[in-house]
Amino acid sequence: MKPSGKFITLEGIDGCGKTTQAALLAEYLEQRGYPVRLTREPGGTAVGREVSKLVQTSRPEPLSPLAELTLMFAARVQHIEHIIVPSLASGTHVICDRFSDSTIAYQGFGRGIPLDTIHLLDQRLCGGLRPGLTLVIDVEVQVAAARTSGRNRGAGVSDTRFEQEGLDFFSRVRGGYVALSQQEPRRVLFIDGSGSVQVVHAVVRAAVEEFLRSS
Repeated sequence: MKPSGKFITLEGIDGCGKTTQAALLAEYLEQRGYPVRLTREPGGTAVGREVSKLVQTSRPEPLSPLAELTLMFAARVQHIEHIIVPSLASGTHVICDRFSDSTIAYQGFGRGIPLDTIHLLDQRLCGGLRPGLTLVIDVEVQVAAARTSGRNRGAGVSDTRFEQEGLDFFSRVRGGYVALSQQEPRRVLFIDGSGSVQVVHAVVRAAVEEFLRSS
């Protein structure tokens, strides 16, 4: 039987650099000869991209935290069924930019939705699917905010709903990731994201190589 692929996610607050690191990691693994699928949430499928538009802009009316939560889960179910599970079953390693830990950090710790509600939906809708390894690219909230603002100004785009949240919100989100790493220290690893792109990539690469060897 063909061995199943490994599921690796990259997490962190907006502006931490995880999207860049996910792409670099996928490229590195492909160069090593591994079959790789690079994807993201909530925009990893056509349905997810429509959900992303809703949760990023929330027009013409405000989006409630619970509505935001259920939209995220709708996108995740589609993503799991159409992208993640088929890829893993075929022996392909899946590198995903955000997954369920983002929901716990953003909607749970950030928005204040009870974690029991999130865990229940995760079990009922997603079967509790968990990555084998999660790398949290960690930076100070002020640094992340400055990066995001600079990037958006350079691209001539407006901040998203999440990017418009204040530092207190992102401090709570960051605290959520800390809590996750304390609960599951072998799965959720913190990576210092304050260095250069290549320095951070080297640390990410080393962590993933160790994970693939041990699993």
